[in-house]
Amino acid sequence: MLSFQTSGESHGKALVGVITGLPAGVPIDREAIDHELHRRQQGYGRGGRMAIEKDQIEIMSGVRNRMSLGSPIAFIIANKDYPNWENIMSSEEKVKADEGLLTSPRPGHADLPGAIKYNHRDMRNVLERASARETACRVAAGAIFKQFLAVFNIRIYSQVLAIGEVKCQSRPVDRRNWQQLVQEAEKSAVRCADPQASRAMMEAIDYARQEGESLGGCFEVGAVGVPPGLGSHVSWDTKLDAMLAGLLMSIPAIKAVEIGDGVRNSELPGSRVHDEIFYNNQQGIYRQTNRAGGIEGGISNGETIWARCYMKPIPTLYKPLRSVDTRLWQEEKAAVERSDICAVPAAAVVGEAMMSFGIARAFLHKFSGDHLDQVRDAFAGYQKYMKKVWRWERI
Repeated sequence: MLSFQTSGESHGKALVGVITGLPAGVPIDREAIDHELHRRQQGYGRGGRMAIEKDQIEIMSGVRNRMSLGSPIAFIIANKDYPNWENIMSSEEKVKADEGLLTSPRPGHADLPGAIKYNHRDMRNVLERASARETACRVAAGAIFKQFLAVFNIRIYSQVLAIGEVKCQSRPVDRRNWQQLVQEAEKSAVRCADPQASRAMMEAIDYARQEGESLGGCFEVGAVGVPPGLGSHVSWDTKLDAMLAGLLMSIPAIKAVEIGDGVRNSELPGSRVHDEIFYNNQQGIYRQTNRAGGIEGGISNGETIWARCYMKPIPTLYKPLRSVDTRLWQEEKAAVERSDICAVPAAAVVGEAMMSFGIARAFLHKFSGDHLDQVRDAFAGYQKYMKKVWRWERI
């Protein structure tokens, strides 16, 4: 079973990731991984940390001659800001216990519940791991999963649809237009493919910065070229939509996820919700709409898989909210850590990573093999079956 784990603190020596279950023989392009890390660090509204860190991956094991070996892939991403925090974050006894002490939790952050759970008086022990800095590891792992999926012509995309109250319309994405949408989104400082909305989003971020505020928003993430048949209807824990929703909800500050037009579909009659099924000799089975987000009954149906993620504003405010100092037990302003004003564009890149992992894991569950060639053979047999029995010509 494909899996990955991350370790590391925001201002510790490094972030560490380990991937297990990736077949041998997958081409691994380190420069492509670094490019994804760079994308995560971009976006209008990012904070001062991005001027310090220039993330790059160092692969420690599991890859030789740019090819996966089938053994665990371990990698690190150094924290360049660590020298400035060594006296505070070192694992050795030379740590200066009172420096960086945090006892005034930020409303909306893991500070207080994490301190209660793990009996930490210094909430830095919580916030350092709860920090979204951890998502750099996810993006690095996601870049590797993307490279695996690309072998089978499965592509991952994202687009920002809202920042604060500024919104734009989502564009339906399929094999024909995904590259164009990605190119247009990447031109935008907020990763929005609508130029007019993009400018308005940047203005909203500027205003929030002036007011000491932070902003959330919404992004869409999807997978193009996914074959029908991933996931299952037979058990709750094998449903593809449930698994993807959980992965996307795990991204820091994401508070809601919908698969396809999930929210809007709840308001409409069935005749305006369900995607009708058509057939002709040229296309085989096809749909004219994709309101279901490419998943029916917990199983991929061959259409683009897409979901929307809704991100709350970052809990660190430069005009902090009221809190309680748990050392003195008196009310005061919440702690202020260096932070972004808006991280929705960066979260969209993290969403791509989690979507990549979910699709890659479901794909390998159905088309398993210890080497990439074995996975290819299994998938080729399925393609023949789909074309012969179901007249499905798109895989």
